Amino acid sequence: MPHTDIVAGGWVARLPAGWRPYLLLARLDRPIGAWLLFLPGLWGILLAGSPAVRSIRLILLFAIGAVVMRAAGCVVNDLWDRDIDRRVARTAGRPLASGALRPWQALVFLGALLLAGLLILLQLDRLAQVLGAGSLVLVALYPLAKRVTWWPQLAMGFTFGFGAPLGYAAASGRIDAAWAALYGAAIVWDLGFDTIYAHQDREDDALVGVKSTARLFGERTRPFLAACYAVTLATLALAGWCAGLGAWFYPALVLPGALLLRQVRVLDIHDPALCLRLFRANREIGLAVAAAILIGWL
Repeated sequence: MPHTDIVAGGWVARLPAGWRPYLLLARLDRPIGAWLLFLPGLWGILLAGSPAVRSIRLILLFAIGAVVMRAAGCVVNDLWDRDIDRRVARTAGRPLASGALRPWQALVFLGALLLAGLLILLQLDRLAQVLGAGSLVLVALYPLAKRVTWWPQLAMGFTFGFGAPLGYAAASGRIDAAWAALYGAAIVWDLGFDTIYAHQDREDDALVGVKSTARLFGERTRPFLAACYAVTLATLALAGWCAGLGAWFYPALVLPGALLLRQVRVLDIHDPALCLRLFRANREIGLAVAAAILIGWL
């Protein structure tokens, strides 16, 4: 049976049949993507050190926004990639690739998602609104990266990691060195874990001509991943120092550091199911980073 990460059973199967293709298109059967979009935003909000009431409000808005915008990004991605997806085992069952939805239906759904995202964005201040609107360019262009560069996972890092500077700007109302360092950490973290994810499709991607860092590095992925995660930890430490976090922040980074090291050690690029499990484990790593930031404010 071909490897796939689509979860058509469970709670999705209990919903009306007409809803299911839209839920699968939005990847609501796989919430890990929304988590990985939300977590950098959580880092940014916490790093800004705003009052608790303001921070909680922003965290709730970013959580809802992550679900909505991750869904919108998936629709854009699948519209661009529907012909490629039909030729890749893991993605052949996606609603647009399989014909369960037509492109015009996906476009209507995308319009509704973008309207919901706009309503959330309008709850933020002007700086965050400008940054959030600008991020739509990244969302639109990311699916093209795999066609023109061996580094689409880096483009994904800029896109998914944008929650970090957006959250920091929304909570602090400014752009500064901590803002830049945190964005850098989010980008490189995403580059690492999305390279792991891309190894699920490495062989199919080679057949259809899709580029990726998984194909670029191949058997050399482990040292590349170690470098990505080392830079992630270093830039997180720099962001904490720029933001004025206390001394406890740095030993608190040991936990996410250990979890990242474990990914490097156990990675087997020839085991797609393991690659998917390691990719999903980054939710816990992101939460551990958020906990370290909180500890740094004690």
